[in-house]
Amino acid sequence: MAVISLQSLEDTVRADGRYRPEAFAFLLRGLEFTSAAVHGGRRGERPRHVHGRELCEGLRDLARGTWGPLARLVLERWGIRRTRDFGEMVYFLIGLGLLGKQDDDRIEDFDDVYSFDEAFARYGIPVDNLDSSD
Repeated sequence: MAVISLQSLEDTVRADGRYRPEAFAFLLRGLEFTSAAVHGGRRGERPRHVHGRELCEGLRDLARGTWGPLARLVLERWGIRRTRDFGEMVYFLIGLGLLGKQDDDRIEDFDDVYSFDEAFARYGIPVDNLDSSD
């Protein structure tokens, strides 16, 4: 894999313009989070591969755990509105030589893994427990 400075990566991401640099930081954090969930704490010589569907699910769980009811808003602010966006980001990093892929990996693995409406709708702020007499 290629070696690239953080500043160079940020400049490349900004020039591409589809997603904010913070989105890529979240993606990489989510990749580590998902890899640990899928493979446990094992770290070996071989890279720990995760499939597109697994990564999307891990990113959903990480976003919910990190931002709760604001998860969707944060992701949308960064340009992420559907699971395919995660795939676009992954393949952007693959194109830069920063991530690898297996022969059977396809960007379509990220298509429609879940609906953002469904994945984040349950995380609205509950109002039924509020006492109106306060």
